[in-house]
Amino acid sequence: MAGLSLNPTRITTPTPHSRKPICRFNSLINPTKTQLKFPTNPSKTHPKLLHIPHSSVSESSVSVPKEEEEVADEEDDDDPTAEMSYFDRETDPESISEWELDFCSRPILDIRGKKIWELVVCDSSLSLQYTKYFPNNVINSVTLKNAIESISDELDVPLPEKIRFFRSQMQTIVTKACTELGIKPIPRCLSLILWLEERYETVYTRHPGFQQGFKPLLTLDNPFPMQLPENLFGEKWAFVQLPFSAVQEEVSSLETRLVFGASLDLDLLGIEVDANTLIPGLAVASSRSKPLAAWMNGLEVCSIEADTARACLILSVGISTRYIYATYKKTPVTTSEAEAWEAAKKACGGLHFLAVQDDLNSDDCVGFWLLLDLPPPPV
Repeated sequence: MAGLSLNPTRITTPTPHSRKPICRFNSLINPTKTQLKFPTNPSKTHPKLLHIPHSSVSESSVSVPKEEEEVADEEDDDDPTAEMSYFDRETDPESISEWELDFCSRPILDIRGKKIWELVVCDSSLSLQYTKYFPNNVINSVTLKNAIESISDELDVPLPEKIRFFRSQMQTIVTKACTELGIKPIPRCLSLILWLEERYETVYTRHPGFQQGFKPLLTLDNPFPMQLPENLFGEKWAFVQLPFSAVQEEVSSLETRLVFGASLDLDLLGIEVDANTLIPGLAVASSRSKPLAAWMNGLEVCSIEADTARACLILSVGISTRYIYATYKKTPVTTSEAEAWEAAKKACGGLHFLAVQDDLNSDDCVGFWLLLDLPPPPV
């Protein structure tokens, strides 16, 4: 592994804590900004997308009358009331073992003045895309279970081994539906959240029943951080930085060197980073680094945040769990350093990493997680 460049100040905490750094962190103040790109219209990206009329919410329930005249195929592609049922036949159905799912209300009213619910399903590569509207009086695990089976039948694809979701309020319904189908539910989505952002702009805001200013019914949790479990404690930590090229080397070593950790498919997420861009990260050292990395590997590690108000680092895992990962003495210097680290993350499009090592002087990682801050979807 390329040498980690550490921050200029010493931040101490009982466990974990940082060591004396060896180079300055201020080179991260103005890094190259990273652009996150996502298809603005899936129907244009995938010409084979099929749009089918409403079947789950009657056309009479939408708050405007149906147009009598048939629209052209091109216009139908952009119909905000149309549902979607698409699978890229160049993709091997057996290769898709995970789906991502959201089952939630939308800022759209039917003729009764009630919010319409929508099921949105995709895989990480968007080779599978499915949407279906539902009235608000049929929202339960039975409806979701039947819908999941319908997707498999309609698209002629096998049921997935795992289904990812990101709303903690829907955990009971999603877990029950998945369990009855022999599917493992996993908290955390990436591609789906980006797709929902795109759908908000190109579909929901153009729907005839759209209501401006409606807040999401099921907002994402941001719970108060809990005490870190003892098995996740390290002994030392430090803010660090690596050129993106070195980050790519670490990611590639996850399989070749059997290192614990997880990566992100940046191409699928539409994230472009220059090879020389410095990516901020956090290095954690422990004399029991392998057991520590193994325990971390059992979590859905999402992101790390420097909370300058509380003078601590927050580790987010899953969809609704946050831990106080480390603390430091609050001074103008340490606050400035933490702010610079957060600014560096923002400039990199939220990209950052967590490295677990035997020693902070080591060139090797026992565990390496490429992480991404994602803003909550607008729905």
